[in-house]
Amino acid sequence: MPVQFIDLHVHTTASDGSDSPAKVVRLAVAARLAALAVTDHDTLSGLDEAEAEGKRLGLRVIRGCELSASSEYGEIHLLGLWLPRHCPDLEARLCVLRERRLERNEQILERLRELGMPLTLDDVRQFSGGDSMGRPHIALAMKAHGYVQDTREAMRTYLARGCPAFVPKAAFAPEEAVALLAGAGATVAFAHPMLLHCPPQWREALIQRLIPCGLHAIEAYHSEHSAADERACVELAARYGLTLTGGSDYHGITKPRIAIGRGKGGLRVTLAVLEHLIEQRRALGLPVDDEDERS
Repeated sequence: MPVQFIDLHVHTTASDGSDSPAKVVRLAVAARLAALAVTDHDTLSGLDEAEAEGKRLGLRVIRGCELSASSEYGEIHLLGLWLPRHCPDLEARLCVLRERRLERNEQILERLRELGMPLTLDDVRQFSGGDSMGRPHIALAMKAHGYVQDTREAMRTYLARGCPAFVPKAAFAPEEAVALLAGAGATVAFAHPMLLHCPPQWREALIQRLIPCGLHAIEAYHSEHSAADERACVELAARYGLTLTGGSDYHGITKPRIAIGRGKGGLRVTLAVLEHLIEQRRALGLPVDDEDERS
């Protein structure tokens, strides 16, 4: 039997991806994936569309999201997989977070106006298919208005940390983000942990702090992880009894070297990774499909 592949880290127009949730599912079907997790930043707004398209085409779609948390070494990203259709506590906190992000977007646009690049929120909203607008959408608006050659120039020259239009993003504390996702019944994974530029001892201490809050897994297999990074994640997971996960971190045209189910450097994630995550959920008494959720 041929090896089957999955992708458990994908973004859509609901946050900062360039493809709609339905299109992402169609791309996964075309890539012959066995399963797909839609994990937009700080929003659940694309999940119903993705799940409906998955049912129509016979693809297993896992409801997820990716939360940002703040630390002294920069942003920490946490994936929640198998989110239920109704998680009011998480949705309420995400609503507050999006309100703060809207204020941040307005501050960024004010700085750009001072730099001679007037844009409105409506200009930016044209490039967002959901309710989670951010710097990638502002970068697309800057390109569309001819202020920059491409989105990379927008980010590196104006919007990145230390640049003239940068404004810090509102984010959860790591413990709060993990507890919110775990409280909703999700499998919680530390996303691409080796991309966090911090001392190894600090990263490991953070994992130790997050386990009591509900951390279940580490994303070892990621487009930006090297083989050495993968080995380090595997060792950390083994040391603390965590499960492994992986995905491409697909965004569409904003990350053109990454395809659904096939990240940079030939990354592929096998179905066995999903099977181990399912085993973990069953051991914890957590649902893995509609029938489990209804029982």
